[in-house]
Amino acid sequence: MQGSVESGPRMGSPDAKANGQEDECKAKAYKGICVALPHKGRPVKIFGNAPSEFISTLHDSSLGWVNFTADDLGKDGTEIAVSLGFSASMVHTLLKGYYASFEDRDTEMGIMVPAVKVSGLDVQAHPLIILVRKDLIVTIHSAEVERLVLFSRYADAFMRKLPEGMSLSDRLTMMLVRILDENNSHNFEHVREIEEQADAMSELLLDPDSPRLEVGKKIYQLKHALITYLNTLWRTMDVLHSLRYGDAELIADNPKSLAKVGLLVEDVNRQISLSEHMSEVLASGLEVLQALYNNQLQTLNNRMTMTITWLTILGTAVLVPNTIATVVGSLGGMDSGMLFWYGAVLALATVNSTYLAYWWVRRWVRLPTGG
Repeated sequence: MQGSVESGPRMGSPDAKANGQEDECKAKAYKGICVALPHKGRPVKIFGNAPSEFISTLHDSSLGWVNFTADDLGKDGTEIAVSLGFSASMVHTLLKGYYASFEDRDTEMGIMVPAVKVSGLDVQAHPLIILVRKDLIVTIHSAEVERLVLFSRYADAFMRKLPEGMSLSDRLTMMLVRILDENNSHNFEHVREIEEQADAMSELLLDPDSPRLEVGKKIYQLKHALITYLNTLWRTMDVLHSLRYGDAELIADNPKSLAKVGLLVEDVNRQISLSEHMSEVLASGLEVLQALYNNQLQTLNNRMTMTITWLTILGTAVLVPNTIATVVGSLGGMDSGMLFWYGAVLALATVNSTYLAYWWVRRWVRLPTGG
């Protein structure tokens, strides 16, 4: 099946906006998009479902970008890569990395960076595969994440604005930087979702009737979400460090082009600093709330201690006269004189035992003073 070919008007015009909306609809209908810069003429944009639909266009172009959505990155990604002229082992090698990886094979290069997706406190990092050779960049990602939507809309305008005297390696590097920048920006947008979850958790912690098990579980989920997100940033930083000095054959060693990579490094560093600051703020807030919970528990413990202490005194006061009554009751009938002495002994024993119990508690037991 032949793909849909377009060569749209200038960006910013009403027709360009209409074409942009149409491109988004087509991008959802097709699995792949190809934007190529012919040796002569304006850039062309093609939509299709198979790499074979783009090969003839790429063959007649000086620079091209292909983006594919794959159901199975391991299987489908490898087939796409081989069809477009890359090594069969490249995709599998990249997928073995932890969140990100970098593979330089001189004539071709492979990059995997994390595409972050946040749902509540569930942070998931999906692989974004970027394959590069001398005149082509191929990006492959799963259908679970939306990536490079903005670049797919303006990629033809981006290629058209590249200076004619710019070397092919510089053009390739500039396009790679643009792709990485859009992915990084999209990842950073999800920090707001984590902040919203943290705010909701603070409201939950302010309620003293909140279930402790639920609070503890959400605290763990929030910390785990932040750690996972920071891991994706650090691994992205490792990939950018591999690019920033232009050591790879396919990356331009032009200082102006490498400066663009340096700006990406600074942006990711800034994102890491903001994320770590948010982590510190959340940690300090949780410590304050935990201290409040500890104070509440201490107050409750003081009240329980006071109650038990006075129950002990009352129990001791009742124990002695009860024992005396039991002994006297076993003696049988008593006359009025004996009853008088019995009452006097009972009253004296009750007062003495209560006083002694109170004195002992005050002397040897440290009673709580708080309410």
